[in-house]
Amino acid sequence: MNWMQVEAYLRRDDRAVLPLGSTEQHSYLRLTVDCILPERVAAEAADPLGIPVFPVLSYGVTPYFREFPGSISLRVDTHLRVVRDILDGMAHSGFRRIMICNGHGGNGAVQQFAQEWAADHPGCRVIFHNWWNAPRTWAKVQAIDPVASHGSWMENFPWTRLAGVELPKEQRPMVDMDRVRLIDPVALRGLIGDGNYGGLYQRSDEDVLALWQIAVEETRALLAGSWGGGGTA
Repeated sequence: MNWMQVEAYLRRDDRAVLPLGSTEQHSYLRLTVDCILPERVAAEAADPLGIPVFPVLSYGVTPYFREFPGSISLRVDTHLRVVRDILDGMAHSGFRRIMICNGHGGNGAVQQFAQEWAADHPGCRVIFHNWWNAPRTWAKVQAIDPVASHGSWMENFPWTRLAGVELPKEQRPMVDMDRVRLIDPVALRGLIGDGNYGGLYQRSDEDVLALWQIAVEETRALLAGSWGGGGTA
């Protein structure tokens, strides 16, 4: 869209989507998995509704992966300041209903911040949506294979794979998440090895595309919903 198309759109609607991502290790998958997936699920969900999707914020909060080359982390305060500036700009343009489609668990501080931001902007409403663990999507993950996590099959889609990279065939045991939360980045790399937190590295395209369909449908339903009476959902 150009600016004139945005202006015309805002005469009839005030919804938009801001995807949040992260550039970090995902085992044998792309470093940009958490950027690709929220932007794509948002685009596919929003397209039939005619709702614009802004470019993904491709850096997030991931200090625990700093020992994996290519993993880039923003400080929490930096991330929140950037998100604030983006939301302020969207509101100034005239967007009043904004979905934050998040693709990275480390960006969780934004969920609380979004409530604060919406309270300071009367008339604006924000939905914070973790696409991968929303109720219907997570239920589908569990139905396909409950052993699933960061860097495993549940993030392995045709658009997050790297050509020529061979994946292990075995199912990796789930890592002890209580231990993960207590150790430093050097120890974490030693604990998790290639970066998969647990599960098969790849399942059939039939499985993952069935999961993707649910994720798109669930995201679209939120965009098309009533948006409540204000604040965040």
